Amino acid sequence: MIKTKITEIGPIVPEFKEENLLILFGSAAPPELKDISIVHEMERQPDQALVEGGTLEIGNNVYRIEKVGALANKNFEELGHLSIYFKDDTSVELLPGAILVTPGVYPTFEKDDEIVFGK
Repeated sequence: MIKTKITEIGPIVPEFKEENLLILFGSAAPPELKDISIVHEMERQPDQALVEGGTLEIGNNVYRIEKVGALANKNFEELGHLSIYFKDDTSVELLPGAILVTPGVYPTFEKDDEIVFGK
């Protein structure tokens, strides 16, 4: 299990709600990426934390990880970067640095909330 804490919510993040997309980045992200991202701080270095069939918890929402892109774990481990798509249709093509979770319900979240990835 990996826990991470939301430290900043970029001003452009709400605009991605229509696409059911959240973008995470670690605290070292440049300002232009922080504007579109949830900036977070991990409690410890993740090691292959993103697995199909695993779980994602944001606030009071619990999701099942349906798909993991080929570069998702590497990007998450090195940069804290991850794109999360909330979709009910699991047949969609996934970008290499992304995961797809179900159900397709966009989460509610606030600064200081935890995001938890479970296997």
